[in-house]
Amino acid sequence: MTENTQQTPDSAPELPTQYAPAAVEGPLYERWVERGYFTADAKSEKPPYTIVIPPPNVTGSLHLGHAFQHTLMDALTRRKRMQGFEALWLPGMDHAGIATQNVVERELGKEGVSRHDLGREAFTERVWQWKEEYGGKILGQMRRLGDGVDWSRERFTMDEGLSKAVQTIFKKLYDDELIYRAERIINWCPRCLTAISDIEVEYQDDDGELVSITYGEGDETLVVATTRAETMLGDTAVAVHPEDERYAHLVGKRIKLPLTDRTIPVVADTHVDPEFGTGAVKVTPAHDPNDFAIGQRHGLESMTVMDERGIITVHGPFLGLDRFEARSAIVGALRAEGRIVAEKRPYVHSVGHCSRCKTTLEPRLSMQWWVKVEPLAQAAGDAVRDGKVAIHPADMSKRYFDWVDNMHDWCISRQLWWGHRIPVWYGPDGETVCVGPDEQPPSGEGWTQDPDVLDTWFSSGLWPFSTLGWPAKTPDLEKFYATDVLVTGHDIIFFWVARMMMFGLYAMDSEPPFHTIALTGLVRDQFGKKMSKSSGTAVDPLDWMDQYGSDAVRFTLAKGANPGTDVPIGEDWVQASRNFANKIWNATRFALMNGATLEGELPPAEELSATDRWILSRLNATIAEADAYYDDYQFSKLTDALYHFAWDEVFDWYVELSKTTFMGGGEPAKVSARVLGEVLDVTLKLLHPVMPFVTETLWTTLTGKESVVIADWPKDSGFRDAAAEAEIENLQQVITEVRRFRADQGLQPGQRVPATLDLSGTSLAAHEGAIRQLLRLQPAEDGFQATATLPIAGATVALDLSGTIDVEAERKRLAKALAAAEKDKAQSTAKLGNEAFLAKAAEAAVEKIRKRLETAEADIERITAQLEGLPKG
Repeated sequence: MTENTQQTPDSAPELPTQYAPAAVEGPLYERWVERGYFTADAKSEKPPYTIVIPPPNVTGSLHLGHAFQHTLMDALTRRKRMQGFEALWLPGMDHAGIATQNVVERELGKEGVSRHDLGREAFTERVWQWKEEYGGKILGQMRRLGDGVDWSRERFTMDEGLSKAVQTIFKKLYDDELIYRAERIINWCPRCLTAISDIEVEYQDDDGELVSITYGEGDETLVVATTRAETMLGDTAVAVHPEDERYAHLVGKRIKLPLTDRTIPVVADTHVDPEFGTGAVKVTPAHDPNDFAIGQRHGLESMTVMDERGIITVHGPFLGLDRFEARSAIVGALRAEGRIVAEKRPYVHSVGHCSRCKTTLEPRLSMQWWVKVEPLAQAAGDAVRDGKVAIHPADMSKRYFDWVDNMHDWCISRQLWWGHRIPVWYGPDGETVCVGPDEQPPSGEGWTQDPDVLDTWFSSGLWPFSTLGWPAKTPDLEKFYATDVLVTGHDIIFFWVARMMMFGLYAMDSEPPFHTIALTGLVRDQFGKKMSKSSGTAVDPLDWMDQYGSDAVRFTLAKGANPGTDVPIGEDWVQASRNFANKIWNATRFALMNGATLEGELPPAEELSATDRWILSRLNATIAEADAYYDDYQFSKLTDALYHFAWDEVFDWYVELSKTTFMGGGEPAKVSARVLGEVLDVTLKLLHPVMPFVTETLWTTLTGKESVVIADWPKDSGFRDAAAEAEIENLQQVITEVRRFRADQGLQPGQRVPATLDLSGTSLAAHEGAIRQLLRLQPAEDGFQATATLPIAGATVALDLSGTIDVEAERKRLAKALAAAEKDKAQSTAKLGNEAFLAKAAEAAVEKIRKRLETAEADIERITAQLEGLPKG
């Protein structure tokens, strides 16, 4: 990387009159990449700072959620790079097993071919071809956003290195008896034909039916209620509570199962709630997780009555029916036998659906591979409890603990062809062999590899260290692990965050994968509602980038980023951010035209004007404020502080106040030009991590240096000048009040008015020229008549408005405004004097009324002075 002192002609172009993001952003980004600014050096002696990107699906494209989180990660990384850290932001993609397989299967369907027609090897080859041709679209879009990632370290969850990591940790877990194979109830998708983990189930309220069915014959009957009548074909018991006297005579007996020639036992189990429904429940161990547990406790048979596609497989009139067809047919048959005693339709209840294809899931007894999570989850919880890992915001810790402290064993096998195949071989005589990455699998007749692949979250759970070369002890792993912060949405704490914590602590000698988990909310529309294509509220961030520039999109997203809370965004807010970028551009052009410079040292404070000392004091305070907000991940407060400092204090006040100095020329103008250069230099650096493109263009033009990307981050010098800040605050008050008065009189902004200024007894005497210039006040001449006198901040401004206003109309207007202010004061005073109100009201409400009283009193003082200043008569 080149030292950031080089003066390069191509980095200091003349500024056009208007900022055109489309012409700037693409070439700038490619220049950054070519110069290696984002490439981290494992051999560097600089302290490391590492973020790994939450790997987007290979099927994905950039959406506002990506743009939001990427903006925050990029801002953090850019700042740390400027602070002298060896910053690594590592990019990559996830193979997204089910999602990618579904996409390719749909493509094959258009050709009239299925994956089974191709066979496993040929199908997998087709998926790789699709990945190379269409996958990773999002990576190109990340460049548009300005992501400062290290492209030389781009990873894919199925590349050779990461595949070795997957096989290594599987073998290690297997040898430690933390991975096992067992027949359990899993969530099964009849469309994707694979197991689905609990966290990939989407629950929604569906209209179903609740039917109550009589089981048994004669005196030995009871009634059970179910929403899934089709599963009764697999019932192997009815359960009641041990203390339910209604059914005590039936416990231990066998009763007839309707529509079959079987009898089933009545068992007593404390899982049953005697207060719910009839207090008796049907038990179908092969098709319900709770029933499976009851079956295990009572040694019940598990009967599977559906195949993998949800087709009934038991003999009889229902054989071959789809599960939903069978439901209607079975209820009809039960009704014909007089066994339906109640029906409720529609019956709204929560039903699990596949998060990928939205198909209604089916609980299914299946032989699968599992991770024994208890010791891993315990370590993941303790790492946060012990302070090794901080969750930000802290109140999100509860959600994390709720998950890791109550985690069930994790089903990691998937019945897919795309993914990391389980490294286990089965022998002809029942042998089971788990093979590590450097071991040869068994060969010979009868040996076969397990056909399943691993859950996508298994490989992405290794992401923070597998991407750095683990299991090898690479320089990258030594330098950049553990990572510093994980920036991710609170919605995937369960999917991804907990998995990474478990695996990182297990594989890396109890060293957690990151020091901080910074949780964000989700991007919503401007009304706080979820964006969706169906409602027409979904936004392609590339459209906004094309129209308003990437900086505007980034600044808007960061401005809404309150930790852990959702982010509303609307197009008008992006427009406002575009206006801010234009303001930065225009103000910098003005500064350059007036000689703003960084040449030479800043003069000592005693040689600076109050205006210069004020802006430098505010500049250092803003640096300290920005650092505090960055370190606390308070992006909304950060951008708000930078916005108001840049727009209000630098551009609207300091630049305007400096115009008078520049017009006067001489040494004061040179000093102001140097101070203005300093202020712009620091302001552009502070804004750069969030708005990289416009700040790079302006900063290189201002300084003539190579790039702000590798410039030094500003440091708070500690300089503060309370007296100068108070003086300029009074100056601002004078100018603001007179401007408001002029506007109230209907005067045009450029209209000049004769005036006298009495600044005696104040610190404002040195600012008379600026006051007159900014307020368009010309000196008083013969015949001057003070028709309005305004006492403000200890100064007095007398104006001659002869012939410009209707004095009587102005007196009436002011009297009306005074009456309104006095009414506000009376109401606020009464409320604050009401003990009953103060006892009940929230502190925020009381504070609001106090401020209202202060405003009313200030308005009364101001309006009274204006009335007294009007001509008598």
